Amino acid sequence: MKKSYLYFLFIAAILLVGCNDENQLVLEPVQLTNSGCNDCPDISITYPRVLEDTQLGNSLNRGVEEEIIALLTFSDTLAVTSVEEAIKSFTNGYAELKKVYPKEAIDWEAQIDARVSFENNKIISIQMDSYLFTGGAHGYASTQFLNFDKEKGIEIDTEAFFKDLLEFRNYVEGKFRKQEKIPNDAPINSTGFMFEQDTFYLPENIGLTSKGILLLYNQYEVASYADGQIELLIPYKEAKNFLAKKIAP
Repeated sequence: MKKSYLYFLFIAAILLVGCNDENQLVLEPVQLTNSGCNDCPDISITYPRVLEDTQLGNSLNRGVEEEIIALLTFSDTLAVTSVEEAIKSFTNGYAELKKVYPKEAIDWEAQIDARVSFENNKIISIQMDSYLFTGGAHGYASTQFLNFDKEKGIEIDTEAFFKDLLEFRNYVEGKFRKQEKIPNDAPINSTGFMFEQDTFYLPENIGLTSKGILLLYNQYEVASYADGQIELLIPYKEAKNFLAKKIAP
């Protein structure tokens, strides 16, 4: 009797996991490096690839790869159509610089890590963190979010998340001022920020996470390099009144 009960629990657990994963895309991790090349820049790339040959799978794979290509391509004269070609472009850029300045050239570096930050039956968000160093005083770290409508099989703009983007922006400004200790009656740049025309605006990158909507300003977007990335997380409980569709877990 005890064995039968344990067997039942085991089968139920398998079925439960299957139900939870039913709406999730089947992904494979892709890892690319430049480790086999002597005297080459240090390149490490990790990103998910959808296995299904569907409109959504093709759209997501193309969107992720295009972002990586844009980060690594170092020549405007070459038509780069794949991540492998982009790696070659980045490597060639370093080699050309080293030919011109053999003593001054500093090793280049490219680290890119893309992963699923959120997924339900309607939306999937991909967060892509990158760090590029091509000489100079320091490298540049950035984060991009790519959001996809799973029902339509297309990449979507973040404004599609909201009923009224202006209303959401006004709400976020209040949260931002509180987080960054900016008085409500003072200009948004009064404490050292660099919003254009001294007017608050939403960041270029807005993504979904398990905890809420993440708004992320990359370096130089509204502040100095030394300030780094600036993040503001809006829990789904607070954001639900602004959402155009139910995207919370």
